[in-house]
Amino acid sequence: MTRIGSIVILAGLVCCGWLYTQSAAAPEEAGVKAELGQAAPNFELKDVYGKTFSPVEFKGKIVVLEWTNQNCPFVKGRHGDQTMQKTYAKYAEKGVVWLAINSTAEAKPEADRVYAARQHLAYPVLMDSDGRVARTYGAKTTPHMFVIDRSGKLAYTGAIDDDPGGQKDKKEVTHYVAAAVEDLLADKPVAKSSTKPYGCSVKVAQ
Repeated sequence: MTRIGSIVILAGLVCCGWLYTQSAAAPEEAGVKAELGQAAPNFELKDVYGKTFSPVEFKGKIVVLEWTNQNCPFVKGRHGDQTMQKTYAKYAEKGVVWLAINSTAEAKPEADRVYAARQHLAYPVLMDSDGRVARTYGAKTTPHMFVIDRSGKLAYTGAIDDDPGGQKDKKEVTHYVAAAVEDLLADKPVAKSSTKPYGCSVKVAQ
């Protein structure tokens, strides 16, 4: 093989590798959508302090995604009664990662930072101002919940619990996300992998 031929082949391999890397790096741009039982689409979002988070960095851990909007009464209700905070605290020591995502078009990091402090949210609030991640995951409401298993596959999508109005006796509430996390921690399939999410519509940019 001539030297020129080797150079041409090498250049072709480099080119193909570059194309593969580019297509795999941003699944949300390639039209990938979240589907139960399939690899959860990766993304990169900054939190209210400017730190970048990505689900792929937590591979090997269970990851909970919580769509949020501080102006939504349902979100205020689940934060006001500490449902989110207590569920996060219960599983944080077991290595479960919890990320809130705000896809509201007009949301500002400063306002979310203040809200998170007032509500004592100990987990990151990520800003998805252009709504790309919401569209990729099909997030419909706030709060819409998603649970990703240790292998990076989407294992649950739906509501946090079956108490939209927060009026049930706490002993009678079914905690869907907690149940899903418990199943995954026990290395079992999630018994109830999908429920209907409740809340306000996600106000993504048009």
